Amino acid sequence: MKQLDCIIIGGGLAGLQAAIQLGRYEHETLVIDSNSGRSTLCHCYHNILGYPNGVSGDELRRLGREHASQYNISFTEDFAVELQQDGDSFTVKTKSQKSFSAKTILMATGIKDNIPPIKNLTSCLGNTVYLCPDCDGYEIKNKRTIVLGSGNAGAGMAAGLAYWTNDLIFINHNSASVDASLIDKLKQNNIKYIDSAIKEVIVEDGSSFKGVMLEDGGTVEADRGFIAFGGNKVNTELAKQIGLQIDEENKHVIVNPRTKETSVSGIWAAGDMTVHSEQAAIAMGDGLQAAIWIHKALLKQDTSSAN
Repeated sequence: MKQLDCIIIGGGLAGLQAAIQLGRYEHETLVIDSNSGRSTLCHCYHNILGYPNGVSGDELRRLGREHASQYNISFTEDFAVELQQDGDSFTVKTKSQKSFSAKTILMATGIKDNIPPIKNLTSCLGNTVYLCPDCDGYEIKNKRTIVLGSGNAGAGMAAGLAYWTNDLIFINHNSASVDASLIDKLKQNNIKYIDSAIKEVIVEDGSSFKGVMLEDGGTVEADRGFIAFGGNKVNTELAKQIGLQIDEENKHVIVNPRTKETSVSGIWAAGDMTVHSEQAAIAMGDGLQAAIWIHKALLKQDTSSAN
């Protein structure tokens, strides 16, 4: 089996930025991408430098793959299911029963958002329905907004969004319990609280959020939406398999803040699986930083081999 310099597991924004940098170092690199990460869901990022009118996750990924391919980076659409270490090298096995070997590994497997299968919801994501208040709170300024959520996660999101608009509604989709302190915050900010399941999102022109239809047949109209169901899952199956150190509280992979190397020498991690910020630009920066230190490690390996 041919040994690569690096295998990147995950072709989202962190993985692609790392691939570009490793390609510019002329390291033989493979990106294994399942094409199912959260960047495939966002139809418009609004706070990315160089895109004043916004850019979709799909477009960023397309440009990233095109950019990386200029430096002979290889891609395979597959799902990594096994990661093993054999001395100073690593083997990755995929769902399609392929095996790849490399001197180093970069894990950029991200997180999986907890988004219930509410009809018409995903078509609005990034356009008129948002997940991150730091990214997109500005988009609901002075607009009637529904927080589609669950329990404390939804109530907390609604209370925080009061910074941007005084016309807010929180719909507790699965009637999960809400702490009394959060109920008080909703009341203090005049946020309407509805305890009801959501049947479907009302959409105009394919992606323009206009409100929701409840299971009881009632409708609630609004101009924008936010989702906050809690329970997002960090994709750490491979990390656990290889024995990486994971934070017990937030479940993220622990990395050296300077180098992004994990607790296992030769394995780096970047992006949402390592930090709670969940920002596209930070994920790209993490990928770049990890690639720089992977390059340093590969140079050191080459020097040691030569001696």
